[in-house]
Amino acid sequence: MKLSKKIFILLVLPLFAFTSLHKFYVSVTNISYAEKNDALQITTRLFIDDLDALLKERYAINAKLATEEESEQADAFLERYLRAKFKVEINNENRPYQIIGRKYDNDVCIFYIELEEIKLSSVKSIQIRNELLMDLFDDQQNVVHFKINGKKKSFVLIKSDAKGMLKF
Repeated sequence: MKLSKKIFILLVLPLFAFTSLHKFYVSVTNISYAEKNDALQITTRLFIDDLDALLKERYAINAKLATEEESEQADAFLERYLRAKFKVEINNENRPYQIIGRKYDNDVCIFYIELEEIKLSSVKSIQIRNELLMDLFDDQQNVVHFKINGKKKSFVLIKSDAKGMLKF
């Protein structure tokens, strides 16, 4: 074997050890205030394959999300899971929310959530507890962006600290 081939193998082969596929487990949640509706509007983006894995692991259903064979049970189980793992507190009081719907965008599922009848003038704090997918993936990170009343704040929530708060 030529010396140049040996050198090439010795230099390049170790680099392949670091190129193994590594999947990042992340979601992104955007929270804003719609003044004309007096509503807190939330969008949460999660990877479809992660949600499929979750539904299979937690509820033993093969949901086949974003396909023509999507399970009829998918909506009910996704809503159940979302309500268990995603909480909104306003002024230290847990607040119910409406799940307006969801849609698929490439490999992401986007949930649309709204809290109605929120008077921003009476809000002192908004806290989000986002434990989505943390029970399935230990290294799950849930990024939360607040953009309310000119205030912008972002949090990276992890399993050991799954809450973020914006104070007014």
